[in-house]
Amino acid sequence: MNDGGEGAGRAARSKRADARRNEKTLLDAAAAVFVRSGVNAPVRDIAAEAGVGTGTIYRHFPTRAELIIAVYRHQVEACAEAGPALLATGATPYTALGQWIDLFVDFLVTKHGLAAVLQSGDAGFDTLHAYFLDRLVPVCTQLLEAATASGEIRCEVTALELMRGVGNLCIGADTDPRYDARRLVALLIAGLRRTG
Repeated sequence: MNDGGEGAGRAARSKRADARRNEKTLLDAAAAVFVRSGVNAPVRDIAAEAGVGTGTIYRHFPTRAELIIAVYRHQVEACAEAGPALLATGATPYTALGQWIDLFVDFLVTKHGLAAVLQSGDAGFDTLHAYFLDRLVPVCTQLLEAATASGEIRCEVTALELMRGVGNLCIGADTDPRYDARRLVALLIAGLRRTG
């Protein structure tokens, strides 16, 4: 019996879990800074938000592009995972759809400067849009289908059409402080409700 090997295995798993938590902390900090200051915010601001030195950021993400991609993927995953959870815990499927759309709006309006970065020609950014669609369209479809099956909405729109509509309503939210994308999106979602 080799207890040393078993102990080493536990230590390795614990280290991996710590590394994942540390990376999540960095990504959450970077996302918060990006919301406030855009994707070109200084790395020192992200490090301060995370409570680490700038060297730690660069060790995990050697380039700004890698950091932006990681934050984007992290937030897409959070949005994707939220859909089924909201459907399981929401009062109704329509309520879950509305809550998920709110999260989707938050995701869209907090991407200050990301559109320009995504069109920068960096090869790492090329696959992000496909990843975004692959992860989020099925979640939106599931929510729409559940709300339709419950009789709460008439589903005359596909998930992709709805997401594009929401995205279009969010354009301008970062350039005009008087523009309330969430209010306009709420009107769009209310328009899906089945009347009578």
